Amino acid sequence: MTRLSAFAASVAAIALTASVAQADTFTIGLSNGWVGSEWRTQMIEEAQAAAAAWEEKGHTVNVVVQSANVDVPGQIAHVRNFISQGVDAIIINPNSPTAFDPVFAQAKEAGILVISTDAEVSSPDAIYVGIDQTAWGARGAEWLAETLNGEGKVVAINGVAGHPANEMRVAGYRSVFEQHPGIEVVNEVNANWDQAQGQQAMQNLLATYPDIAGVWVQDGMAAGAWKSIQDAGKTGDIAATGEIRKDFIDLWTSEGLNSGATVNPPGVMASALNVAVFMLEGRELKEPATAGQYGNAMYLPIPFIDSSNLAEAAAQLEGKPGHYSYTSALSIEDAEALFK
Repeated sequence: MTRLSAFAASVAAIALTASVAQADTFTIGLSNGWVGSEWRTQMIEEAQAAAAAWEEKGHTVNVVVQSANVDVPGQIAHVRNFISQGVDAIIINPNSPTAFDPVFAQAKEAGILVISTDAEVSSPDAIYVGIDQTAWGARGAEWLAETLNGEGKVVAINGVAGHPANEMRVAGYRSVFEQHPGIEVVNEVNANWDQAQGQQAMQNLLATYPDIAGVWVQDGMAAGAWKSIQDAGKTGDIAATGEIRKDFIDLWTSEGLNSGATVNPPGVMASALNVAVFMLEGRELKEPATAGQYGNAMYLPIPFIDSSNLAEAAAQLEGKPGHYSYTSALSIEDAEALFK
């Protein structure tokens, strides 16, 4: 049996088990293995709001949240706790692409649907609902290459080394820059999706490479990087990718920064939750989740913010706190449209 056919059989088995369950009430476990940013907090809050919205559709969707700074074994413990609690589904933002295969197999054996979001997993007993992180990295690199007319020295500030989403994003921007021989990536550093570390990394890079023309930096760090660019008096000399947070959108607007931001919306977990409820009802996807390197992904659209739609993004964030991120998610109706 091929990996793809094995995955299809696995999903069918999970859907069959779910269809036997009571359709009125579902319990879904949410596992977040890192609490180092407001983005993750917003992700959980949007998923909780999505669960509450099902009341109007006649369902009670209870969510159980395990959110902590844990290593991979600690997050595996999250999953085992959910299995012991007898949840109907588990939605996880995973800290590893491969380490969960055995425990996801245990969840499947217990009749539990498993969906990863924000980072893909290799398990044939899970599906992924979220953006294509490789395409995310590539889109920002494409904007930067176009903005620089295909020439110039560039630095990259990456997230957490080894994290599956980070590694896919890095692969995405590298694939684009390789197509532009005039773009020279002079250094790549990690700043762990931390704004202060991003600011320090940018300060160090500017001291070493004062003639850089562009910066590819991931959200969570871009505001810090731009602060160092401004402090160095190079706002008009450097093009750099940006953030989707309100405080950065406001700065971008007021200062006229030369920036572009690829959106990984915090609503990805809410999207996954709405897909999960329909699968728990026993509904069948019109297009099976077979994309991605593991053949188990359902990719969501990736919005992009630049000067052409910056005002629209700012309008969505009006009245929100500075840490709030531009977002989008599959509504219940959007999710239902994916099913037969």
